[in-house]
Amino acid sequence: MGDSPVVEITEQNFKPTVDRDGIVLVDWWAPWCGPCRAFGPIFEQVAARHPDLTFGKVNTEVEQQLAAAFEIRSIPTLMILRDRVLLFSQPGALPGQALEELIGKVRALDMEQVKAEIAAQQKSAAAPEA
Repeated sequence: MGDSPVVEITEQNFKPTVDRDGIVLVDWWAPWCGPCRAFGPIFEQVAARHPDLTFGKVNTEVEQQLAAAFEIRSIPTLMILRDRVLLFSQPGALPGQALEELIGKVRALDMEQVKAEIAAQQKSAAAPEA
């Protein structure tokens, strides 16, 4: 058993960890949280199967400002970003199969289309109210 495939994310390395092309999964957790401890090994196993993706964990006990900035209200919360776009953010521990399915869906997305939709939403949000 070598190094963990999961990166410990802190306030110092958060931006370089998530601000990159490709898929990044972030597990917000705390040592006292039972469901977090149950989800941890699942997250590690799935990470080991996807070496091309970035898997990170944020200990919300230690990184309270980071957790506050992202309005993490319940843990575990899983976030998935692809090419710097937040595609999924949901509290609750997932079974391994559900996590694999999510990764499959995120991999299959046409990011050009996703970015076009986001741009369109931002444009309409910025439009003055009629």
